[in-house]
Amino acid sequence: MNIRTDILLRVYIAFGLILLFAFAVLFKLFNVQLVEGKKWRAMADSLSTRYVKVEAVRGNIYSVDGSLLATSVPEYELRMDLLAGGIEKDGVFYEKVDSLAEKMSRFFGDKSEREYAAMLRQARKDRARYLLIKRNVTHQELNEIKKFPIFNMGRYQGGLIAVQKNKRILPFKSLAARTIGYRNEHVQPVGLEGAYGDFMNGETGRRLMQRIAGGTWMPVNKDIEIAPKDGSDIISTIDINMQDVAQNALLKQLIKSDADHGCVILMEVATGEVRAIANYTRTEKGEYKEKFNYAIAGNQDPGSTFKVASYMALLEDNMVDTNTMVETGNYKIPGHIIKDSHGSIGTVSVKKAFEESSNAAVAKLVNTAYREDQERFTDHLYRWHLNERLGLQIPGEASPVIKNPSNKSWNKNMTLPQMAYGYEMQLTPLKMLSFYNAIANNGKYVAPIFVREIRRLGTTIEKFNARVLNDKICSDVTLRKMREMLEGVVKEGTGKGIIYNPLYKVAGKTGTAQVADGNKGYRVKRQYQASFCGYFPADHPKYSLIVVVNGPKNGYYAAQVAGPPFREIADKIYANDVEMYTPVQEHFVGNTRMPPSKAGYKQATQTVYKALGIKAFFASNSELVNTIDTNNGIAVKEVKVYPGAVPDVSGMGLKDAVFLVSNSGLRPVIKGYGKVVKQSLEPGSKIVKGHPIILELK
Repeated sequence: MNIRTDILLRVYIAFGLILLFAFAVLFKLFNVQLVEGKKWRAMADSLSTRYVKVEAVRGNIYSVDGSLLATSVPEYELRMDLLAGGIEKDGVFYEKVDSLAEKMSRFFGDKSEREYAAMLRQARKDRARYLLIKRNVTHQELNEIKKFPIFNMGRYQGGLIAVQKNKRILPFKSLAARTIGYRNEHVQPVGLEGAYGDFMNGETGRRLMQRIAGGTWMPVNKDIEIAPKDGSDIISTIDINMQDVAQNALLKQLIKSDADHGCVILMEVATGEVRAIANYTRTEKGEYKEKFNYAIAGNQDPGSTFKVASYMALLEDNMVDTNTMVETGNYKIPGHIIKDSHGSIGTVSVKKAFEESSNAAVAKLVNTAYREDQERFTDHLYRWHLNERLGLQIPGEASPVIKNPSNKSWNKNMTLPQMAYGYEMQLTPLKMLSFYNAIANNGKYVAPIFVREIRRLGTTIEKFNARVLNDKICSDVTLRKMREMLEGVVKEGTGKGIIYNPLYKVAGKTGTAQVADGNKGYRVKRQYQASFCGYFPADHPKYSLIVVVNGPKNGYYAAQVAGPPFREIADKIYANDVEMYTPVQEHFVGNTRMPPSKAGYKQATQTVYKALGIKAFFASNSELVNTIDTNNGIAVKEVKVYPGAVPDVSGMGLKDAVFLVSNSGLRPVIKGYGKVVKQSLEPGSKIVKGHPIILELK
């Protein structure tokens, strides 16, 4: 092969390789542009623009009386586009930037005027489009900021960008805070906020954002592309005034008792609607906060409040009657002696034993009646659904523990008599209250509810009524006897000196229980739980109420510890609810004087007498009148007022008398109260403008 051929061969090979590489590049370019183009364009867009979620305004939570319990208020993050249309020219910007800096320094107070001016000028040089000005700005503050120089040029001209964020607030602060609850990411939902989050969250919107220099994202458009839809509102069953009363009464008693924690629940008997619920835990000496919902999650031995179930079973099975006699001395069972802390009260009736809360009596009665058929007793408890959760509308309800003879932990000698007075079981305060509520509700056992309805844009989209767990927990005969026994506790028993009120009837039961100290059991360190559960007014029950105080240091008997807050709550609710008042009997007397009336305007006098059904004779056409009592009714005489003369205001009330003499040009001087019995200037005498007239009232 000659040299020429060799050179040409090498040239051809090199040219072929270059051509092949060019074809490969073209092929890849074609493939990227047309075949994979959609994929890479989307990736490029995602690196420079993206849609972000815009949070919807969360729905409100209202109390049953219309008070706002929880709401969302807008907070803003303020940004500034230093190249906005209105300040695009340097002359406009630099003319007003110092004035803007001065306003911002005065308003925010975190930087000097010079620092703000330097920040804005540097951002202008850097051509910043999304400069952070301030976070956590309220709506009211934003309205003021919009009036600042440059910012007052308008939404699109001044460069002010307000990014809205919603902040959840509780207008009544700590009132019902645990029941209202919260819903946060990565945290178990609590209360109504957690349970009804899907309704209240609304629908999120979408906003197109663009990445600018420095990795900051800013909105592409001034308006949100897909607007969010606000959430629905929750109408709770809480009454804010009752909640205030309940919380204050509980807190006061916890501080007085130096207790570890406590709770209170107020429920409407007929509907099962929870009107108030409070839970407090001691954080330090004299300080308590709502940290745990003991009312629905605090499972413990109920103690003597459970005796109502034991006696109901005995009465229902005709094992005893209220007049059956029982010994209250120490009751011995294998391995244990059951006794009363206050000592034996001798042999008494079942009713008296219940009223005085004898542990020995109820243990003996239940063990004697059901020892040979222990399941018969627990069957009652299961039939009353005491072993089941209530299925509440808020999360966190604890599962009750009610043993039966098939359980491995059942002791045939000890479990039954100890269950009789509220041990070897686990019940929440709300579970216990619900059972008492059934007694008050003529035997109808309803599940408590916390939410009455859900509304969207003012329209009800879902309404909730009480679920009936048991139409009739016992016979009417048993029910009547149980209600008499519960009333007896307050009138003659352990609640007599503290809870009894002569104005209205209260029925209920005290409960003092020794509770276990975690895994250490009962004997390491004695801890007590004091409770009172009942309803009022006992003759026409409207509300049921339970107060539980755990770990009191200054006394532990239920009547002294749980009784005072129960009485305070019941008294205040009764005082503010006229529907519960007992009608006052009318007393008619013989022929007495008609109710006296002050002299004054005829129209007002006519209205009052008409409302009282009193016959009055208005023979005069005068605007002002005075009254005269007669055996046939009320006669009215005319009060004449002459121009320039002192008016006769005798018999008038202060308001009418002052009005007349002041309009006549006189200066009234008042002594006493009631109606005018004497005036210093003679009626009909000539008026001297500005002269004082002394009016004596009695």
